[in-house]
Amino acid sequence: MTKSSHNRRRLLTLIALGFAAPRLAWSTEADEDGLARELVARADAIRFPQESFQTDITVRNFNNGEAGDVRKYRVLSRGNENTIVLTMEPTSERGQALLMRGRDLWIFMPSVSQPVRLSLAQRLTGQVANGDLARANFAGDYTPRLIGSETVDGFPCHALDLAAIDRGVTYARVKYWVREDNTWPLKAEFYALSGRLLKTCRYLDFRELAGRERPTRLSLEDALKADERSELSYETMTLRELPERMFTREYLRRLG
Repeated sequence: MTKSSHNRRRLLTLIALGFAAPRLAWSTEADEDGLARELVARADAIRFPQESFQTDITVRNFNNGEAGDVRKYRVLSRGNENTIVLTMEPTSERGQALLMRGRDLWIFMPSVSQPVRLSLAQRLTGQVANGDLARANFAGDYTPRLIGSETVDGFPCHALDLAAIDRGVTYARVKYWVREDNTWPLKAEFYALSGRLLKTCRYLDFRELAGRERPTRLSLEDALKADERSELSYETMTLRELPERMFTREYLRRLG
């Protein structure tokens, strides 16, 4: 693709996204940084509501093409910064809860009197890290940079490189593809601090949840073991008022 045709495509994309005409001359590095941030923020809003919400998630793990264990979680999120993840199944683990405030994460277990501090990057189940459920704020956790245009599943996409703002986030780096016509996220690659690719995520089965079309199935595939993957299915998602007092260690102790 020539530079002039790429710029024409970007111009059309910006018009479709509703950017005002004076902002269409993205000619400087600062302008491109602004566009990258806007694209990531819009894709975040498609993945999850920006308001308080509740969603039920089923995680299915696969190994060598064979279905493995199935786990169910209920996620309560308030403004992208406060989240509770409740384990609903298996029954033997019911009562376990994750509490995230900002990037601080604790696990509460009925058999342990004190909460235990965890890392967002620590594995929860299969290919799913704690941060995959507890925190999905790419716009707040990464500094994005546009690196070009690529086609994913037949759709022209903006390709972005996301660098972690510090070591407290789930992944050190993310390569991210969002559709040029509507900013739907389609694919992400998650990298370790060493630069090693950890896993690839695909955002699938877009349908209406909580008032707009969102990906309702995520497929996470291990980069080193292609026969190991996890699928996250979002069964329900509803907007719900969640008071600040819920997102405290004292409240979680009562839930246990």
